[in-house]
Amino acid sequence: MTIQWFPGHMTRAKRQIEEKLKLIDVVFELLDARIPQSSRNPMVDEITSSKPRLVLLNKADLADPDKTAEWARYFRSKGLATHAIDANAGTGVKDLVNKAKELLEEKIQKQISKGMKPRPMRALIVGIPNVGKSTLINRLAGKSIALTGDRPGVTKGQQWIRFGGDLELLDTPGILWPKFDDPIAGFRLAATGAIKEDVLHIDEVACFVLKVLVENYGPVLKERYGLDELPKELPDMQAAVDVLESIGRRRGCIVSGGHVDYDKASTLLLRDLRSGKLGRMTLESPEA
Repeated sequence: MTIQWFPGHMTRAKRQIEEKLKLIDVVFELLDARIPQSSRNPMVDEITSSKPRLVLLNKADLADPDKTAEWARYFRSKGLATHAIDANAGTGVKDLVNKAKELLEEKIQKQISKGMKPRPMRALIVGIPNVGKSTLINRLAGKSIALTGDRPGVTKGQQWIRFGGDLELLDTPGILWPKFDDPIAGFRLAATGAIKEDVLHIDEVACFVLKVLVENYGPVLKERYGLDELPKELPDMQAAVDVLESIGRRRGCIVSGGHVDYDKASTLLLRDLRSGKLGRMTLESPEA
């Protein structure tokens, strides 16, 4: 399996973000709580090292809460503040102002000690495509978007979106692409819908998902699809195909001759995973 990663795009994105960093106080690094490591860009640490950073575990409503807590401890052990949110429903989003204030407390106190009234904090969201940046920006902006106009040193056309009276968000999000050093990361991204389904064979993605789910969420999988038996692990691809076939038969994914339509069964499984119908599940652990 080979997934293209375009160095030219990455270089351009890095330059654009570095230019924006001169204007902001805090970085929000947005990740998918179901695949926190796979949805990270490895260059973020380097690019944003000069600024306080808050790691946001988005789509936490779809992720295993115990695993999310593990990931939060992992990132905090790396010196990164962490906060779980659901940008779609708005859960945890209102807390971002206070979280940002905690990171910038020393800077704010210095301004106050000098008799200055602290200005609204300026933030930038960075993350890979399809991790929920636009959803979070829209959620922060709400129905009343207050554009504060061009600021000194701001490139013409760049505007700030005000969230309450304490936070301003640069309206152009920092877009980075995932780097596929590990092919397993590609399967995780495909499983959650972060990359197009046509990049990988859908049945291979489904078999990858089944391997993870059988090992970690077997009882849930068995109950959801009414499976009679389910092994504790899937040692090879054929074992995963056998489970996929069982699911296909249970759900009527049958073509002429009584054979299972594996593409249809795979689509069913992935849609159930992405929509949360399988429950709250996480596809990787900090030690993995």
